[in-house]
Amino acid sequence: MHDASLPLSYLSRNFAPLRDETPPTKDLPVHGTLPGCLNGEFLRIGPNPKFVPLAGYHWVDGDGMIHGVRIKDGKAAYVSRYVRTSRLKQEEFFGAAKFMKIGDLKGVFGLLTTIMQQVRNNLKVLDNSYGDGTANTSLIYHHGKLLALHEADKPYVVKVLEDGDLKTLGMIDYDKRLTHSFTAHPKVDPVTGEMFTFGYSVIPPYLTYRVISKNGIMHDPVTITISEPIMMHDFAITKNYAIFMDLPMLLKPKEMVKENKMIISFDPTKKARFGVLPRYAKDDLMIRWFELPNCYISHTANAWEEDDEVVLITCRLENPNIDMVGGYVKEKLEICSSELYEIRFNMKTGSASQKKLSASPIEFPKINEFYTLKKHRYVYGTILDNSAVLKVIGVIKFDLHAEAEEGKKMLEVGGNIKGIYELGQGRYGSEAVYVPRGAAEEEDDGYLLFFVHDENSGKSCLKVIDAKTMSDETVAVVELPHRVPYGFHAFFLTEEQLLKQTIT
Repeated sequence: MHDASLPLSYLSRNFAPLRDETPPTKDLPVHGTLPGCLNGEFLRIGPNPKFVPLAGYHWVDGDGMIHGVRIKDGKAAYVSRYVRTSRLKQEEFFGAAKFMKIGDLKGVFGLLTTIMQQVRNNLKVLDNSYGDGTANTSLIYHHGKLLALHEADKPYVVKVLEDGDLKTLGMIDYDKRLTHSFTAHPKVDPVTGEMFTFGYSVIPPYLTYRVISKNGIMHDPVTITISEPIMMHDFAITKNYAIFMDLPMLLKPKEMVKENKMIISFDPTKKARFGVLPRYAKDDLMIRWFELPNCYISHTANAWEEDDEVVLITCRLENPNIDMVGGYVKEKLEICSSELYEIRFNMKTGSASQKKLSASPIEFPKINEFYTLKKHRYVYGTILDNSAVLKVIGVIKFDLHAEAEEGKKMLEVGGNIKGIYELGQGRYGSEAVYVPRGAAEEEDDGYLLFFVHDENSGKSCLKVIDAKTMSDETVAVVELPHRVPYGFHAFFLTEEQLLKQTIT
């Protein structure tokens, strides 16, 4: 399963890849009861390089592999499949890694790697006309299609079969209207059925916004004017607006060589800018820009409108360090210290404010998706281990109303924390997704689903816990046939969505 030629740093900490896919493995041992509302498929995607990296390896590198648990009538089956991207198929042809990665893009070697990649493209040794992304970051369902996403490429359509198996149908470019990259975090309006997305680039235009109708028709591009290329991982929408984040996580190819840095670097001297644009705007002439203290934001939880204000709930981080060597971090990984914030943009006065909502670090924020674009009360997230990326040590629940009801002191002592599910020594998890309990009326009446790997025993499982009580007593545990590597984002495809999938 492991390749001895991989660097020790890469093999360590249980980040070693799985070489083989797993076809549907049925009738897995289930401890407890899987409720009927969980009929569907729990999916989690992440990086799983099929071939030995050429040089450096960054934690965002690796071919996309989806791990799924098909749940139906109290039974469970497990499957794992690569997203069969153009990049993966070409490397399979050569039997080795050929495309450059983020981990390669540092110093003089990074420049040489970039040149070699271009030479291969020009000589038609490699074909990047269909993209060279990994489809390893997140999943979303829209217009009858499950999409596997990577922000440097276009989406890939993956079909979930009745038995839970996964089949890559191919890249989607919306009738060739999509000519740029596609964020890993598009937003779907649950009322209108539209999807909103963007792409960023190292060459102008640096940021492009798109709207996709409920019928899958992509509207004309809207260029968002910013002064230099940035990495913008996420954004947000409300009923009437789209919120863009011009944060100083900069893309600087020249400094990669000059200062032996990675192509991505954070500038702590610049302020954070947030652009609020009417979401159906045909250009960016009506965008309103707001400035706040320097920060970086990887993930937003939700946004809504309240009187004259646009409200954004997000994980905010100061002075991030993403410079990594061989899978290890040079020092404490600051991304583990993201905190939950409420940011308000007053569309009448032009002022902006921010308020910390969490007394504990949180990442991968999730909500009850029924409340998307609406004011909500609860946010679920993960607590990350400071020693390594992607290793979740607990699941946490925040009550956004607690500070208003109990006063500032409650925030200082953690009174807004409504529960923490700790995984235990040597056990690490993944992003938790919320699934409502049938026709539940209360916002938090549902379940949280997430993978857990036990490094003590080498075994992995799917855990289901009560989202309301956050009790230590699990609702159900599904034993998995082998280790599930640590990864990125999770998604729950309902039985209804599974049955309504289309291939056109």
